[in-house]
Formats: sequence, structure tokens, C-alpha cells
Amino acid sequence: MPPSPSHLNAEFVRSLPDAGPVVMVNLVRFRAASGDGDGTGWDAYLRYSRLTMPLIKARGGGVIWAGKGEGLAFGAVSGGSWDYVVLVHYPSRAAFLDMMASEDYARANVHRENAVDDHVIIASTETFRASA
Repeated sequence: MPPSPSHLNAEFVRSLPDAGPVVMVNLVRFRAASGDGDGTGWDAYLRYSRLTMPLIKARGGGVIWAGKGEGLAFGAVSGGSWDYVVLVHYPSRAAFLDMMASEDYARANVHRENAVDDHVIIASTETFRASA
């Protein structure tokens, strides 16, 4: 079985309250070429996405929004820019951790690792929602 993500801060996530839905804010910077030589980093990320979407959905989650990062409108430019931003909803932190620890995710993660130069996930909970 391929290894699980090496930078997963599982203990930190477990230490947070798990009283309801969470959103994982993914910031992604792609490689120009996939680490396995099969297309671009974006191509490898699409392979990863095709494998992980059923895993997310099986745990009651889904993608709220995904889009191209265009650059920093506010903040220190020294932090660099992000190519892609994905907001993923999970019904609980436990659901997120369950997916990340699964063998199916470990197999999909190979494509993510081939795809990205950098990838961070910010754990978040809702504190405000504007009415429509």
C-alpha cells in the first residue's frame, strides 16, 4: 500500500472540537510536469481528483467551490501564489481523517504527490454566513 500523506497533522485535527461540519481550505501549487512524467502537474491532479471525489462523497462530503488562484490581492507577496483553491465540506473532522487514513486515499495520493509542488489544507469551521 502507498504511504499516507506525510504532512497530515492528524493529531492537531483530532485535538479540535468535532461538533459538526467543517470546511477544508486547500491551497495548491502545481508542478510544471507531473512527477511521474505523465503529463503536467494539473493532469496528475485531475487523476487524483477523479479518485478522491467518490471517497469524499462516500463520507457525506463534497466540494463547495474550486477555482484558479490568480494571485495575492492582500498579504505578503513573499508567501508566493497558489495555482488552485478548493473548499471541501465534510460532515465532521472524523470523516476527513477517516478518508485520509484509508487505503483508497493512499493510492490516490500518489497522483497528488506527483501533481503538486506545495499543498496546504487549512481546517476551518463556519462562524458567519451572509444571508442570500
